[in-house]
Amino acid sequence: MCSVQSNLNAHMLDSHTGITRIEIADSIIASLRSNQEELRRQWVSPEATTTRHFLLDDLLSEEICEKIYHAFPKDFSHCRQLNSFRERKKTLAKYQGLDPIISEVTYAFQDPGVIEVIEEVTELEALEGDPRLYAGGISIMSEGDFLNPHIDNSHDAKRQRYRRLNLLYYVTPDWQSECGGNLELWDARVRQPREIVSRFNRLVVMATDASSWHSVNPVKVDAARCCVSNYYFSGQSPSGQDYYHVTSFRGRPDQPFRRIWGRIDNRMRQTVATLLGISRGMGEMPDSSQTT
Repeated sequence: MCSVQSNLNAHMLDSHTGITRIEIADSIIASLRSNQEELRRQWVSPEATTTRHFLLDDLLSEEICEKIYHAFPKDFSHCRQLNSFRERKKTLAKYQGLDPIISEVTYAFQDPGVIEVIEEVTELEALEGDPRLYAGGISIMSEGDFLNPHIDNSHDAKRQRYRRLNLLYYVTPDWQSECGGNLELWDARVRQPREIVSRFNRLVVMATDASSWHSVNPVKVDAARCCVSNYYFSGQSPSGQDYYHVTSFRGRPDQPFRRIWGRIDNRMRQTVATLLGISRGMGEMPDSSQTT
């Protein structure tokens, strides 16, 4: 039975943690390097999905992960709240007013040393973090929230770099499979997913390309599934050929109407984006003054 606390206010910790992104980055690097061979095995031979990925449990100390969780916002009024047939969730990339540990952990994943070891695991070259957090930041999913099967927008906001990796760090204590709100990585036909539980202190790194269909199943409990998200970009296309696509959604296998409407919706948004030269999120960049 899922035993997640029903809100983020329980056991509030001090507002100033004093933990720096350098310290967090060093811990991430140590965890990745000590498990590098196993992570490489996962990446090369993905199970039950065509999307390359790896997961690593116990990334940071439990104490640090709990502090990150309790630093998530309790008032969602400043969050971007998405609610459509495609997705329902809350996101935030402007961290003013939050405990600094949120910013520190987010940008720790963009430390050159962290990027270097992930390049070694994935054998991808010239990866770059994104200090402006295009489509990154933190996300909160409450009861009933979901994210339908989709592939991510292929580029950054200016269409200068390809999106290559998504890094998802889950921080809600005691999150279990039956809570819902878990990552799903699909087969090529979006018929059968591999479910990856949004387990406390778990990092998932997944490829983002034209066939990396993924989703989050509906949250089933009165609790908040909290995640820190980053993307890595590069100038090199995943396929070696130039292409562009918008974030494209489908319904689940048991949602035939949404699958049909998703194709129509994707085509319309692709046409508009291509004709006007716009990308999702342009003009919505967060203030990056805190990141230096």
